[in-house]
Amino acid sequence: MHAMQYEITLPADYDLGIIRKRVADKGHLLDAHPGLGLKAYLVRERGRDGSPVNQYAPFYLWRTVEGMNSFLWGPGFRGLSADFGRPAVRHWLGAGLAHGAVPDAPATSTSTSTATSTATTTTATRHTVRLSESDDPAEAVERALAELPAHPALHTAAVAVDPSRWELVRFALWRGPAPDDVPGIRYQVLHLSRPELDRLPGGRHW
Repeated sequence: MHAMQYEITLPADYDLGIIRKRVADKGHLLDAHPGLGLKAYLVRERGRDGSPVNQYAPFYLWRTVEGMNSFLWGPGFRGLSADFGRPAVRHWLGAGLAHGAVPDAPATSTSTSTATSTATTTTATRHTVRLSESDDPAEAVERALAELPAHPALHTAAVAVDPSRWELVRFALWRGPAPDDVPGIRYQVLHLSRPELDRLPGGRHW
């Protein structure tokens, strides 16, 4: 498993309706993308959930490197780069995964479609920690895996590591608002593509 994210920070007065429409129009294009565990189409809205910025920040869990490469070198990422400029793409090696209590039920969406108007808003959290020189990376990963939330609202949670920076990331998707005691940046989920999520094994990935 490979985790990936890019962040596109937008002007303070940017109309996020433009991003919502973009996702509504194009989000389904990755619903069957080979090698993709999930893509969460994430936004942060200035002044909401403590966010100081407007931001479009999709987060991916890839099952295969081939799937990740075909996206990065394909028309979808080219189109995004043409519209917003080519963003820096963060990448972490997957260390573990936890499925929620009902993993086969798709997370709901904050789509503006009337068909989903009664659905519970889905949120996401991302918490990153830099490991110090005194930290044992294996022990830090084990602790992070042990601390993955066992919560009835959890949809999916992942732990991954960037060994170039020795940065550990914990990412979680929630059905409804994220619990107050979960640390990290909070996002709204506009759409969730999850073509091969059920093929990502739970537990430790080594």
